[in-house]
Amino acid sequence: MKTTNDQSEISAGEGVSDKRVLFSVAKGGEMELMADTAYRRYLRPSFVRYSHLIVATILLALFGALLEGVSVALLIPFLQSMDSEAAGLVTGIEWLDSVVLGVGLSTVDRLNRISLVIIGVSWLRFVLAYAGSLTGTYARTRIVADLRKRCIHQLQSVAIAFFSKSRAGDILNTVTAELARVGAALTVVIESIGAISLLLVYVIFMVAISWQLTAGTLVFLVLLTLALTRLVKSIRTHGYRSVDANSEFTSTMTEYLAGVKTVVASNTQGFERRRLFERVMRIAHAVFATVARASLVNPISSAAVTTAIVLIVLVAVRLFVLPGTLDIALLLAFMFALLRMVPKVHTINTQRGQWAQVTGAMAKVGNLLREDDKPYLTDGTREVDPLETGLRVEDVSFHYVEGEPILHNITIDIPRGKTTALVGASGAGKTTLVDLIPRFYDPVSGRITWDGVDLRDYTQTSLRSRIAVVSQDTFVFNDTIAANIGYGTKDATVDQIREVARQAEALEFIEEMPDGLDTVLGDRGVRLSGGQRQRIAIARALLRDPDLLILDEATSALDSISEKAVQSSLEQLMKGRTVVAIAHRLSTIENADNIVVLERGRVVEQGTFTELTARQGQFWEYYSIQFQSAESS
Repeated sequence: MKTTNDQSEISAGEGVSDKRVLFSVAKGGEMELMADTAYRRYLRPSFVRYSHLIVATILLALFGALLEGVSVALLIPFLQSMDSEAAGLVTGIEWLDSVVLGVGLSTVDRLNRISLVIIGVSWLRFVLAYAGSLTGTYARTRIVADLRKRCIHQLQSVAIAFFSKSRAGDILNTVTAELARVGAALTVVIESIGAISLLLVYVIFMVAISWQLTAGTLVFLVLLTLALTRLVKSIRTHGYRSVDANSEFTSTMTEYLAGVKTVVASNTQGFERRRLFERVMRIAHAVFATVARASLVNPISSAAVTTAIVLIVLVAVRLFVLPGTLDIALLLAFMFALLRMVPKVHTINTQRGQWAQVTGAMAKVGNLLREDDKPYLTDGTREVDPLETGLRVEDVSFHYVEGEPILHNITIDIPRGKTTALVGASGAGKTTLVDLIPRFYDPVSGRITWDGVDLRDYTQTSLRSRIAVVSQDTFVFNDTIAANIGYGTKDATVDQIREVARQAEALEFIEEMPDGLDTVLGDRGVRLSGGQRQRIAIARALLRDPDLLILDEATSALDSISEKAVQSSLEQLMKGRTVVAIAHRLSTIENADNIVVLERGRVVEQGTFTELTARQGQFWEYYSIQFQSAESS
């Protein structure tokens, strides 16, 4: 039964409507514009940085092409030397005639001399080709690495707002799969230049033998190239579809892996399977369509060129050889050059198809690197000194989307060494407000000051080095416990890590782990409970020894037993510090120095716990609801 269901779901995936593919084509138009314009500006610096390697590779290819021309040219005296009655080729250049062509030697000696020269030139060409291949490969890997570093730098430079509007899977696909394709673009360019160089060498050689036959050959090749242009454009369009399909699949797969527990708990494996199958089949359709068209280039070119060769031979024999205007040795040399030229024509046409496929990838990477469409925070120039008087939120307003305000003219004082608690219903703007303090975002209007200085005047690095955040969603890296606690703190010793773990009441469960502080916690810390993850986060914050501590509902996701243990750790962390706390359970902020009640982005009340309960306003309503809920449970 399971096999039948799986098979039906696979079939369903194969029959998916092409509406999304059509949408991708529409997007492809935009991407094609990117491929033709913006990507050049944003990709160029990496290519320029390694231009010396690119130039070296091209020069090696050109020298190789020149040597190829020499070896082909030597074919004429080589063939003539086989006829004892034929006069040897004489160029009039004394050293060339005597040393290379062996003029004046016997037929056998002349043949041996020319054969040795041809062999020597061939091996020298092999050395240059190998050196060019190594240089080209080194250039390609360095350029891809440079682009990847620039993408990483870009992702670390943009404001957090960028990630709220972007899909992680799409970004991941761009810096992995699409960037690898950009490396292939360099290969296309280098191989095309090498092929074109050889093509020119062959053409010059063929013109020297018969310009009439060469002209007819070139006319045919031009017509063939024009005929393939439409096919190449079609390959490029479907190449954009492949980029979109891969990006969509990576995004969906990333979301699935991140939310696999939710999927299993919701019993929606079938739905997710069908969704992933759909994206898999989109990739298959797009790749097949692209390859099916790209695969036509070489066979069409081969068949057409073969036809042309036969026709050229017939014409040459009838119009030139039989009337005696063209020596048979020269015709053989011409045909040899033509046959050597044909694979280069195939290479050039194939590379045109390859280029059409990689332009979509270049557009994707260029779009990630461009700066004019992304949010950035302007960095200040001042270094943050230790907090002396406190922070002040002055008439701050903020919105994520124009016309949809989240905060309205907020003014709050946050004195040094005091605890300021933020209270309010979901959507009141609490988290948004605390996100403005470490400059995850900047206020739309108003300002936040640190000892009277606007946060925007400080460097982001120095500001964040004095702030620690413990949130309800603690991120634990797939690394050791020691590395997780010491994350963000340079040169932390094992003794320091152990001490803060003890203060956070985490040392006991850490020592029970198989490898203690060296225990690897797995992806997102799957080996830890929620309370244990929070205590790791508290230990991390203790090690940073921050001036300002932000607690964003740090215990809201914990059960009462875990909350009690974590709350004890938090009290240790909060001692003597300036604290801004978002409270989920109002009973945890009874000792706060100031409680700020937010309602729909506005401050509606401020005061101590005692003052606000006595006032019986908005805070009293929240407190009463929670108290009644606790009583009933």
